[in-house]
Amino acid sequence: MRARVALGPALSTWVEWWPVAVGLVLMYAPTYAMLWRDTWGADDQAHGPIVVGISLWLLGRERQRFASMERAPSWVAGSALLLVGVLAYVLGRSQGIPLFDVGSQIPVLAALVLCAYGWRGLRLAWFPIFLLLFVVPLPGVLMDWLTGPLKEYVSVLTERTLYATGYPIARDGVTLAIGPYQLLVADACSGLHSMYSLTALGLLYVYLTKPKGFWRKAILILSIWPIAFAGNLVRVIILVLVTYYFGDAAGQGFLHGFAGLLLFLIALGLLFALDSLLRLIHRAPAAHYA
Repeated sequence: MRARVALGPALSTWVEWWPVAVGLVLMYAPTYAMLWRDTWGADDQAHGPIVVGISLWLLGRERQRFASMERAPSWVAGSALLLVGVLAYVLGRSQGIPLFDVGSQIPVLAALVLCAYGWRGLRLAWFPIFLLLFVVPLPGVLMDWLTGPLKEYVSVLTERTLYATGYPIARDGVTLAIGPYQLLVADACSGLHSMYSLTALGLLYVYLTKPKGFWRKAILILSIWPIAFAGNLVRVIILVLVTYYFGDAAGQGFLHGFAGLLLFLIALGLLFALDSLLRLIHRAPAAHYA
């Protein structure tokens, strides 16, 4: 008589899913090769691999709950969503449209979870899958539509802030003149990509910390873009001042890249500070009536 090896729930789940995992790797390997070659090499898109890694980590963190979950597959909704995802993938790959090519993985993954575990499984996996939205390259039309106004706002606020503090600065459109130097506020300085990546980090922070109360969550989520814009404004002001004091080479050299890292630190610091303030406000009534 052949002895049967008993597998743990988690191991059994992974054994069951390995053909699906291999299929997904074969399906999306060209897509991620394209992202690595054409998109993620730019500084303003470097968040892509980090987002993918975090999404996989979040899904892996829930493996025990998936293994012990009672299955109630939703074949109709899952099949319909899978059809949408596959059609988007075929269109994106055949026509070279990254929006559809990369974005198709979101309905495909959601459909697989629905077909295997049903709506309870999707409620467990929705955020890691949703997070992959921030891997999808922004369409060029949307980039052009948003970048222009953002550059204008950054230029105006930078000029007014430095002029109010006594610096010899003037502005012509999105070109800033300070001392003997002229600086063009380029598309990268609009902060759009920073807002995109910081939105992912901000939503991840809210998801992991699970703030109590609807309004606290809503305020944190709605504050992400204003905080990212403020952080980018500080970055541009610092670059203008570095150029004014140390010359154009310093402003466009190592300090230019370091200012990008500084933007993230400032924005995340502001988000943490806001969360701490909201936490104190939430606790204040309890302390008052104690």
